[in-house]
Parts: sequence; structure tokens; C-alpha cells
Amino acid sequence: MLKLPNNKKAGVSAVFLTLMSFISLASAEIVKIDGSSTVFPITEAVAEDFQKEKRGAVRVTVGISGTGGGFKKFCRGETDIVDASRPILKNEMDACKAAGVQYVEMPVAFDALTVVVNPKNDWAKTITVAELKKIWEPAAQGKITKWSQVNPAWPDEPLKLYGAGADSGTFDYFTEAIVGKAKSSRGDFTASEDDNVLVQGVASDKSALGFFGYAYYVENQKKVKAIAVDGGNGPVLPSAKTVEDGTYQPLSRPIFIYVNIKSADKPEVRQFVEFYMKNASTLVKEVKFFPLPDQAYTTNLEHLNKKKLGTVFGGKSEVGLRIEELLRREAGL
Repeated sequence: MLKLPNNKKAGVSAVFLTLMSFISLASAEIVKIDGSSTVFPITEAVAEDFQKEKRGAVRVTVGISGTGGGFKKFCRGETDIVDASRPILKNEMDACKAAGVQYVEMPVAFDALTVVVNPKNDWAKTITVAELKKIWEPAAQGKITKWSQVNPAWPDEPLKLYGAGADSGTFDYFTEAIVGKAKSSRGDFTASEDDNVLVQGVASDKSALGFFGYAYYVENQKKVKAIAVDGGNGPVLPSAKTVEDGTYQPLSRPIFIYVNIKSADKPEVRQFVEFYMKNASTLVKEVKFFPLPDQAYTTNLEHLNKKKLGTVFGGKSEVGLRIEELLRREAGL
């Protein structure tokens, strides 16, 4: 019998273990998810814990092509679940229907879209919705280029803007809430579906202003600074309290996952969704979003089991929805 030196044995063992891990990954069942970069941290946290529990038997892939990009893949039947930072829209409902894709809508958390500036900005501590509209509306393109043009009390500094890309549900919601029409925006700003790109942009530019989901703000508080938004009743900063009591308006919003009902017949997908709903409250808090009451997650699973298909939003996004109203709607009350 051939005897290998110890170092050769170690090398063979390492190769064997690597080979076995590849075989294990290749044979693992896969749950495919794509969509919102805002919802990504929640779904990614759930996926990590679920995969640990399954010990390699199931692999979960989570992409961030934006809510719009995610729905395109979902409605083509390419993914099992879509992360969405707004409700499904009419054109996406039509695309899903044409492809025979039916789905269950599941709200998973509330988010507070956060308006941020560079920490060296010492002039803009609050901003009104009217001022935000003046900055972001299409007519501002190439014209509103300095802070002083927005508010004469602010300095004659260049205004550098960073915001969500056109495939992002965050872009849809922000433009509808601030400008009055979804996707209605100036085009001369740095856009990305990846919120980390926006964080870095604002963090590196004293004259910057941007917006993205609350979790990315909390994770980067040393790099960017939130400013209070005045929706008509005085300036309010985003927080658990102001989201829950409905005073952070109009930038509080529900965020979702949508589950392909055919995919839910696959044990690995159903187990993942069940795991998601049973652990959402804890994991949503961990990644700095605002969890829904426990009953909301129970209702989601009831809808899955009863195959309650479709959306309660009628193909339109909505601004200013409070948590209690969302729960009444989803419960069919």
C-alpha cells in the first residue's frame, strides 16, 4: 500500500474536502430571489440563517437589480421570490399574468426613506417637502444647481445629488411622495440601484444631498447625516417612534416580498418563506428596519396556505400609508 508523506496527505484531504463541498453545493436545492436593494439586507439576513439551519441542503441566492428589475425577472418566471420596496404595479401585474405567474403579496417591514447630507454640511438641518420638490422635480434639471437657489439662507455652494436608479422602487416612491408623480425627476444626478454607492457619494462630498433606505443610513451614521423632513406639521427625523406613530411623512413606506405560488409548491421555497415569516420580527430589527406586528407575519403565512393571490394595492403605489392601514388591508378588513 502506497504511503503518502504527511504534507501530501494534508493536500489530498484538502482537495477531497473542496471537491465534496462543490458536490454538496451542486446538489443543493436553490431558492432564487432578486429585486430591491432596500429589502436586500432583510432577505439576506434570513437567507444566511436559513442556510445555516439547512446545513448546505438548500442554497439561497439574493440579487439586487432593483424592484423594477426584480419584477421583470419574477414575471418571466426566472425567480421564486422578488424583494420589492413598493407594491407591484399594473404593467408588472400584466406581465406576470401574460406569463402565467401568480403570486402572494407579503409585507415584511416598514422603511423610512432618509434624506442625508455630508457631516460637514452645517446649514441644512431640516428640509421641507416643497424644498425637496424644488430640488428634484424635472424642471430643476440644469437650473437648481446651488444650495442658495433652494433656500436663500443656505450658502452659495454647488448642490450635488445622489439618488436611487430608475429601476428602484425607492426612486418610484420618493418621486411620487415628493414630486407628485412616480419616476418624475430631474436626470442630472448620480443614480444607482446599489445604496452603498449612494452612501459613498454623499460621504465624499460636502455639498451632497441624497436619499436611501433607513438601514443604510443607520449603518453609515459616521459617514452621512440625516436631516429632518417637514411634511407640513414641522420637521421630523426618521426613527422607530416616528414611523410607528405615522408622523414621519410622507417618506414612511411598507416593503414587501412576493412569492411565486408555483415555486411555493417546492419544499425548499415553502420552508424558506415559513422561516422568513417566523424570524422576520427579530431579523428586521437586527438590520435596522421597523418590524410589523407579529400578526402580520401570521397573516402572510395564512395567505400562502390559502393561496390568496394578487395584491391589495390595485397596481398602484401609495404615499403616506400607515402601519395599521396596511394591516387592515392585507387582512381584508
